[in-house]
Amino acid sequence: MLAIVAPGQGSQKPGFLTPWIEADPAAAERLHEWSELIDLDLVRLGTEADQAEITDTANTQPLLVAAGLLAAGKLPVGAASVVAGHSVGELTAAALAGILTPEAAVRLAAVRGREMAAACGIEPTTMAAVLGGVEDEVLAAIETAGAWPANRNGAGQIVAAGPVAAIEKLTENAPERARIIPLKVAGAFHTPHMAPAQEALESVAGDVPTADPERTFLSNRDGKAVETGAQALRQLVEQVTSPVRWDACMSTLGTLGVTAVIELPPAGTLTGLAKRALKGVERLGVNTPEDLEAAAELAASEGVK
Repeated sequence: MLAIVAPGQGSQKPGFLTPWIEADPAAAERLHEWSELIDLDLVRLGTEADQAEITDTANTQPLLVAAGLLAAGKLPVGAASVVAGHSVGELTAAALAGILTPEAAVRLAAVRGREMAAACGIEPTTMAAVLGGVEDEVLAAIETAGAWPANRNGAGQIVAAGPVAAIEKLTENAPERARIIPLKVAGAFHTPHMAPAQEALESVAGDVPTADPERTFLSNRDGKAVETGAQALRQLVEQVTSPVRWDACMSTLGTLGVTAVIELPPAGTLTGLAKRALKGVERLGVNTPEDLEAAAELAASEGVK
């Protein structure tokens, strides 16, 4: 059984769309269409912009969704029984599941990124990765510090988020056998600090048509399959202020019997987590058009022609 997964913010790299555009002029045309839709030059961001510019949340989120959809158009998506995405990658996965149109996914990503960036400016907040330690003790330490477990990624990795003072307190009182690494982010994503962004996204989502999923779509909320398009959209909006339970998504992939995982570009983060959490599962990261042949072969090996 094949799963296709879409990465979230932090996986972007300068120029990562260049090989896709060079390999297929139609890719640039589609990116230009999406750029006009959201009034943001995705071609320039994906080919010429530096790290600082593509790390800007308002730019990163629609860029990642566009990149994932661009590559997915060249992949045997019909071979996938399951799709999932990490954070903003959920919008990419929702389009692959047939819940959203590609245009709707890119538009929602643009609103999401812009409004989350604005929410970060309300007060100083940040995030830090907590590596190792006993999970219950790590969660307790995060709560005691006045922060939230924004991402529970599995494999001994939990990302804490909250006011700068709370993350500093957590760092000074690290759980036993845990290492804390500050992250260079704009603010506390997936916490109540993003409430203004959720409200803005909700107002836009009300006009977005949805369809029920054509294949299993796992939610970051709890790792469970979502049954209807309306439910999926509602949870995508609520996820802005809720923790990303990627650990639960991977657990469900294992329970479903997934035997292979393909990660959309910019790939590496999610296949890395799967290596530790899903033993024996074949993994493939798609980063350039040169990876498409291997992806097709992997899909074929899963019994899909």
